[in-house]
Amino acid sequence: MTPEIAIVLLLLVAAMVLFATELVSPDVTALGLLAALVASGILAPADAYTGFGSEIIIVLASVMVLAGSVAKSGVMEWLGKFAHDLGKGNERLSILTLLSMSAGSSALLSNTNTTAILMPAAIETARRTGISASRVLMPLAFASMLGGSATLIGTSANLAGSGMASRLGLEPFSLFEFAAVGAVLSVTGLLWLAMTGHWLLPARRSVETARNAEPRRFFTTLGLPEGSSAIDEAIGNLDFDGLDTDLLSVVRDRERRDPHHSRKLRAGDELIIRTTRDGLMKLRKSSDFTLEPDSHFSERYGGDVTPVLVEAVVTPQSRLVGQSLKQIGFFDRYRGIVLAVYRRERSRPARIENLRLRSGDVLLLQGPERHMASLRGDPDLKVLTRVETPVVTPREGTRALAAMAVAILVSALGLAPLSLAFLVAVLFVILAGNIAMSEAYRFIEWRLIVLIAAMSGFGLAMEESGAAAYLADIVVRWSAPVGPFAAMAGFSLLTVLLTQPMSNAAAALTVIPVAVAAADGLGLDPRMLAILVTLSASVSFISPLEPACLLVYDAGRYRFFDYARAGAPLTLICVTVLLVLVPMIW
Repeated sequence: MTPEIAIVLLLLVAAMVLFATELVSPDVTALGLLAALVASGILAPADAYTGFGSEIIIVLASVMVLAGSVAKSGVMEWLGKFAHDLGKGNERLSILTLLSMSAGSSALLSNTNTTAILMPAAIETARRTGISASRVLMPLAFASMLGGSATLIGTSANLAGSGMASRLGLEPFSLFEFAAVGAVLSVTGLLWLAMTGHWLLPARRSVETARNAEPRRFFTTLGLPEGSSAIDEAIGNLDFDGLDTDLLSVVRDRERRDPHHSRKLRAGDELIIRTTRDGLMKLRKSSDFTLEPDSHFSERYGGDVTPVLVEAVVTPQSRLVGQSLKQIGFFDRYRGIVLAVYRRERSRPARIENLRLRSGDVLLLQGPERHMASLRGDPDLKVLTRVETPVVTPREGTRALAAMAVAILVSALGLAPLSLAFLVAVLFVILAGNIAMSEAYRFIEWRLIVLIAAMSGFGLAMEESGAAAYLADIVVRWSAPVGPFAAMAGFSLLTVLLTQPMSNAAAALTVIPVAVAAADGLGLDPRMLAILVTLSASVSFISPLEPACLLVYDAGRYRFFDYARAGAPLTLICVTVLLVLVPMIW
């Protein structure tokens, strides 16, 4: 083992630890890896940074903008309603139709966007058919992940894998190269979910569907208006139970005090509470209390704006994670007010503007309809509840879909490179007035862009340092007694396991160089192994760490083990399909 190989492997181990523990964000970890590779002399700066200027990055950013434009248009909500109406009255048909819609849509849009947009339709389907929403929401997320494997643009892992294959001297993947395998994966997976979901998924009613279930309880802050009858009244004499509200703390002179029953409230006190959404509505009608965020909204907009309410979840790789609303400058960024924050785990009472946001937090937002509608497609916040009246007309939604369809057709026919076709489509929707340029920038998941570009450099370092060949030699020697099929299965399962501490794209970028280096020793086609690894990165269903799965985690009232129980069999089925079909086709 050379010093260069040792350094690269040590960096790989350190990266996996950091990805798993999330001591720093994944993009920071990836940039740290890149800096270490350049500083150690393993990669020249020009080689290390090639990932940032690659064609794949342009394609990925363009797809994000187009997907955000389609999501904003409200077209997907219409498709969700159509799926529900088509299967009305038949539980299995309703679910299968919805899952098919999810898989089909995510072949073009990101699986996270597809899941977020179709969630309200899934919850409504569960309510109307009288089944537990937990038996619909997880399959919805799984279906979106299955559908994403069918096209090059369906998932970031496919695009990242194509870029890495090209850097290793292999032919890049074409737009519909995975279509046959993706279709078989989707059909097999959807049938499995529709037929076995009743047995493998828990029967827990979601917050939205259970009549007697404990609803979400949000943190927020109350004030005492002038003339409030609660002033100078003991806390024990106030009917907080009737307001569906728990009083957690009293802030007086900037100090938090316990809410003793005998403590009397004073003018200027602020009350940190936890309450339901219904409780919030009751408090807003009360003359004794004011919602602090409501008063901020009135200061900003006066009485000229009729606000709407929206629930949105903080996504796993959101730029908002770890920051407070005050640090974010939330109003200036989104033109809306956070009325309250829901957090699955119990948290120490705090004013909501001081809470450091976590992935999975649900924000109850209030703002002008046009600004709340623009959240659809946002990479940092995914809307869970519908914005009732879309501000984008159906014609504009159709225009965005048409632009994406034309880009796909032009690139599929070889009339223009994929990157050029999608870049022109983005320019079209901007110039046509579908979205503003500022919105286009907001639709791009910059952290994912940085992660893929930086990990592409690390994959190149694996190849150039000899680390990939070193690991490949170990794989070849271990698999020699049992044959190349065992090595293929090993690469596939290794990729699936690495998607747990790492992102799907990062896992593919890590394993592809090793698999390609091992190809000659195994007597296998290196491009076939690159495709196997790339597709394996998209079929890991064993934990809720995938963003699409995390979106439904709270709404379905799932536990971590629920994903392993329902997802492990599906993962093994998909890996088996890949091990059979990929060598046959490639």
